[in-house]
Amino acid sequence: MEMPAPDATVLAKKTLLVERLSAALPEDAVIHAERELRVYECDALTAYKCPPLCAVLPATTEEVAAVLKICHDMDVPVVPRGSGTSLAGGALPTADSVILGVARMNDVLETNYDDRYIRVQTGRTNLSVTGAVEENGFFYAPDPSSQLACAIAGNIAMNSGGAHCLKYGVTTNNLLGVKMVQMDGTVIEVGGAHLDAAGYDLLGLICGSEGQLGVVTEATLRILRQPEGARPVLMGFDSNEVAGQCVSDIIKAGVLPVAIEFMDRPVIRATEAFAGAGYPDCEALLIVEVEGSEKEIDEQLGLILQIARKHNPVELRESTSPEESARIWLGRKSAFGAMGQINDYMCLDGTIPVSSLPMVLGRIGELSKQYGLDVGNVFHAGDGNMHPLILFDANKEGDLELCEAMGADILKLCVEAGGCLTGEHGVGIEKRDLMTAQFAPQDLEIQMQVKDVFDPKWLLNPAKVFPLASSASRRAA
Repeated sequence: MEMPAPDATVLAKKTLLVERLSAALPEDAVIHAERELRVYECDALTAYKCPPLCAVLPATTEEVAAVLKICHDMDVPVVPRGSGTSLAGGALPTADSVILGVARMNDVLETNYDDRYIRVQTGRTNLSVTGAVEENGFFYAPDPSSQLACAIAGNIAMNSGGAHCLKYGVTTNNLLGVKMVQMDGTVIEVGGAHLDAAGYDLLGLICGSEGQLGVVTEATLRILRQPEGARPVLMGFDSNEVAGQCVSDIIKAGVLPVAIEFMDRPVIRATEAFAGAGYPDCEALLIVEVEGSEKEIDEQLGLILQIARKHNPVELRESTSPEESARIWLGRKSAFGAMGQINDYMCLDGTIPVSSLPMVLGRIGELSKQYGLDVGNVFHAGDGNMHPLILFDANKEGDLELCEAMGADILKLCVEAGGCLTGEHGVGIEKRDLMTAQFAPQDLEIQMQVKDVFDPKWLLNPAKVFPLASSASRRAA
């Protein structure tokens, strides 16, 4: 779906804007040719596209500050962009905006193993943070499926999680401090290399704010000692509901695996064809992984397997080697790419109480039949972070709209079950008009007042998070 093209007034403004940005940045850091801007017209939610006025690629906090000050003075909206892996349209430009990409800001600035932290520029990819410290026996815990490509900037914006967030938490639990540039070019520092900061928890406010409050250019991240060992077990079941009940029972028993991942039959078949991980032929499977010493692992897996056997599993496969562990995880890590080879899909991100898994999975199956669209379920079951993949044909008229309507019903179901609209993908444009399904008008008003403080002109990441009419009226005020 193409967004409206810029009008003549906007194009006239572009000339002056490019001149000022080019004077403030290196020559190759300002991109304004129409053909080159196609790269930035969308993020991973490719159903929506809109070329920006221009894109800039600063390499330092000072250059980011210069860009924001120019855009602030000229009343030009700015869309911060990490690696563009957002599945909710979080980095989608508007026709009158500037894309500010942090891809060139990828340096490690400081590493401290005694106090267990690393300070990086936020264009650095998630996986490369662990890559910088793993030789010394450390790792960075949050591990989104896109960790090979996604940037720390986007992880902070969306408060990303990953397969191992059940034990280690999501980004906010591993973020110690940030350097952030506000829309008027002011640079602030929040938190630091210590456990907690004095005063209001502004760091908690910034993490998950989707680029609405400022552009985070540096991050101080907690790094952890690598565990003594880890071992996954693969469990196959006859139905989604039974697998969901097994997850609920594991959590209820007080066991804390490092990860519990869920895949249903459509995803299992796709990943087998794509990656050949050797998964069983079943309706649903779980990957449950525990960490610790050999004795701890044996004790935890013993209890988990005891619980699983009560649900008559089709297969129980405990890893016996690092190679087998890698194969068990191979399919899960390949799931989204594998499904993309089958069809176009929309990936949702609702979160529910773990005890509601059987009911919600059953209802998703009913909605699939009602709308006539297939669904693949693959998600972080341990913390109830659902990722239904709704398959549709982007070239078939009306299919996208049907998919969106079904997605809205699933997300409303998550809220009704006691959960929320998003766990780690953010609201973006995908869920902005569903915010009223979760928040009362006065709740949204308080959230918008927070943005008023940080970005009075409402120039940062426009048309995201809040219902479109609310955003438009706020910016016009």
